[in-house]
Amino acid sequence: MTVYVYQTFQMKQDKFNEGLENLTAIKNFRNEKYEHKVDILTPITGEDHTYALLSTYEGLAEMELQNKKMFDDEEYLKLISEFFLENIAQGSMNTQFYRSMPDKKKEDKDEKDKKKE
Repeated sequence: MTVYVYQTFQMKQDKFNEGLENLTAIKNFRNEKYEHKVDILTPITGEDHTYALLSTYEGLAEMELQNKKMFDDEEYLKLISEFFLENIAQGSMNTQFYRSMPDKKKEDKDEKDKKKE
């Protein structure tokens, strides 16, 4: 079952360009080196400096495995440390986890229809 991690944060206005460069580097690094997909979401409405990362994993176990690999990687730690400490407003990060809802199987529907008869 697919797991989505949605992280929102506010970029510091005085570090906006550097923050976008660093965020893009984080996205590219993760997409190239790890087994999950990362997208940067930019605001259309709402606060102009609130951005988001949307990470997609095959499941909870895969998310845990990829996170362990990332936090054992010195190069990745350097990228995110700079980003968190220098480019986003302290206390603005919010992380939410979602999972996809499985499709109903056809046989489940057929069984319910038989019970109604």
